[in-house]
Amino acid sequence: MRFERRSLLGALAAGLLPAPAALAQGASYPDRPVRFIVPFPPGGGTDVWARIAAEGMQAELGQPIVIENRGGAGGMVGTEAAAKAPPDGYTLLFTITTHIQTPVVTKRFPYDPVADFAPIGRLGTTAITFCVGPAVPASVRSMAEFTAWARDRDLSLGSYAAGSSGHAFALMLAEEAKLRMTHVPYRGETPMLQDMLAGQIHGGFHSMASAGEMMKAGRVRPLGSSGERRVPSLPEVPTLLELGFSRRFTFNGFSGLLAPARTPRPVVDRLVQAFSVVANKPETHGRLLAIDTFPSYQDPAAFRAQIERNLREWTEIATALNLSVEG
Repeated sequence: MRFERRSLLGALAAGLLPAPAALAQGASYPDRPVRFIVPFPPGGGTDVWARIAAEGMQAELGQPIVIENRGGAGGMVGTEAAAKAPPDGYTLLFTITTHIQTPVVTKRFPYDPVADFAPIGRLGTTAITFCVGPAVPASVRSMAEFTAWARDRDLSLGSYAAGSSGHAFALMLAEEAKLRMTHVPYRGETPMLQDMLAGQIHGGFHSMASAGEMMKAGRVRPLGSSGERRVPSLPEVPTLLELGFSRRFTFNGFSGLLAPARTPRPVVDRLVQAFSVVANKPETHGRLLAIDTFPSYQDPAAFRAQIERNLREWTEIATALNLSVEG
């Protein structure tokens, strides 16, 4: 991938400004509201996690944090805006694993997912759960029943973004269960859920942060989840690994906060301090666990290492699936 070489060089330069200017800016930061760009529409998992982080960090930083939802192009619209924002700590990116996934599968992309950003920290990880909606008969209550029902039909399965885990998992599910499937990409989880509830698509993979209450209420039916352990609030729903599907469904993603590269080190340090306090609070853990998100803070170095590791892993998955989308 063309961004890998640039990523290594950019990682060395990220966050560096001449010391006097950096120190002066860091001493007064922040003196006005901070903006979190979320590269997906309101109501989805990314939006929910960003608001949890922002609410806590407002108190730590002493300034309001404004959420700006800028969906489109698998997260690229908002991510490009954050990458090209002034590196002053007032425009940040709260994102998920699509941050490294979309560039892998898109032929043209306007930023480097590693070199153009300075990690602040990871908030947590979450499984995504395969659900079906009213377009599938109510009698279908398990993955075995679904695959038996679906095998002689033309399925439509949605995902919250082209090139995302939901997209790849839908392809893998169809491949391993020998189903005929058309993938329908959306600009986030909320519009995807709306279409599923309206019977426009048969199913797809959702985070518990956006669809958990609908799953628990029976409006959509969860049949299996990604990851190596069951979703805590859905103990009766097996993992896809338990159901005999491959370990590809255990791919582990992230949600976390990034700043533009070349943000002054004192500003990054202030953000890291505020984010780490919030991410490690018992109150934050409780809110995340309530939406089946596993609290798992990582500092900038560990978060960067995961981003780079996920980039390598996703490149292998995308290559094996011949996963490519127009960008």
